[in-house]
Amino acid sequence: MEHTKKSGIVAIIGRPSAGKSTLLNSLAGAKVSIVSPVPQTTRNAIRGIVNRPKGQLVFIDTPGYHDSDKKLNLLLKGIAKDRLPEADCILYLIDASREAGPEEASIIQLLAKSADKLVIGINKIDRQDARPDMVRLFLEKELPGVSHDRIVELSAGTGKNTGVLLDAVYSVVPEGEAMYPEEYYTDQDVDFRIAEIIREKAILNTRQEIPHALYVEIADMEMKRNGKELWVRAFIVVERETQKAMVIGKGASMIKKIRTEAKDEMKKIFDYYIRLDLQVRVHKNWRQKDPVLGRLMKR
Repeated sequence: MEHTKKSGIVAIIGRPSAGKSTLLNSLAGAKVSIVSPVPQTTRNAIRGIVNRPKGQLVFIDTPGYHDSDKKLNLLLKGIAKDRLPEADCILYLIDASREAGPEEASIIQLLAKSADKLVIGINKIDRQDARPDMVRLFLEKELPGVSHDRIVELSAGTGKNTGVLLDAVYSVVPEGEAMYPEEYYTDQDVDFRIAEIIREKAILNTRQEIPHALYVEIADMEMKRNGKELWVRAFIVVERETQKAMVIGKGASMIKKIRTEAKDEMKKIFDYYIRLDLQVRVHKNWRQKDPVLGRLMKR
């Protein structure tokens, strides 16, 4: 007798740097979401597709939920909140090595009425300072409607118990047909993926004050050599001339490093060669401009 497969949309929510993007990449088996130690690296609701014998799960990696009244942060919070109603399952990821703060209180208030479709992952249990027992007590007090078998201790970084977490998610999502072909692991457009890879390398290589002040714009793309080569012109956009100088670096050393690392990453993902023309330009105070933010924050 053939068993009906499961199919559902899973929204991942959590504080900045809880490990959401690392988990999504691990589950999808490929790089879907960029990862960096800088909080709120994820700016869009990014889809990763997981296919298993039990069925298909479409994960949405939302931006880190952070309490701040800055315009950019309010937009990021809006993206996270907007994805919850459409989800068949909400996966709340919490860092076992950090004390619950105001963000956790805000998230729990947001999730209080969704206990029936909630799965909780207590992440980073591989860290020496992890205190999963304390986190579990906190969750049992604040979210008593979530059953014990839907609270899973795991490490997204090492992969420990990610299978157990998937089983918990599959127990929540409904039966249904797959939304994407089985070979898909993301539905992101090529230009978006290239821009995100460049942004990741720029964030990892620049000073602490630059990451949130930059975005990447794909100006032109052209497929050449009968589909064997994609030519891309991209701009790393910053807010000030001083930031532009930092991103370029002495003798263009930094921009060359970012370009090389981005191309190396792209080789692992695309089956054609990427010829990358990477430049830097200034767009003063872009984080305060609604048209720019609206274009960047795809909802």
